[in-house]
Amino acid sequence: MKEKDNPENTNFINPIDPDKITETPHILPYAHTVGGVEIKPIDKGKVKGRAVSSMYEQTDMQLNQIRKQIELLAQQAQSIQNRVLISERIYQADMNFEPLVSFVYHLYRKSDSKYVVSMVAPDEWGTHSPYTFVATVKLLADHTWDIIEEGDMNAL
Repeated sequence: MKEKDNPENTNFINPIDPDKITETPHILPYAHTVGGVEIKPIDKGKVKGRAVSSMYEQTDMQLNQIRKQIELLAQQAQSIQNRVLISERIYQADMNFEPLVSFVYHLYRKSDSKYVVSMVAPDEWGTHSPYTFVATVKLLADHTWDIIEEGDMNAL
């Protein structure tokens, strides 16, 4: 005997209100069973606010990194300009020897505003140096001079 033929099924009245049940529970915006996943509507304003805040934090961090890189590049450019300036002064200066790469020398300014390169360090002159100490320099392989110690750089 089939279920349709059973007279008990024809007289069955569902005690649940028809407005509280559905034939398509998969389209409900909330859980339809006790064990179902809790579905909460999202606060779109809060989500967007957090996203924008995170975006600003991330972009500020990246801009700070770029700013630091720019400052480093500016320092490197200034260092190269100083090397060129000191190299020009050294090659115009009196030098009574041939400088060797990787050796340290000292640049002085004479009282007549000419320059002289010496192997004598400022503290080796004794109590009175005959020249104004400008810088301690090292000859690099590209024949520019690296400033190791600055003296009276205004004398340049």
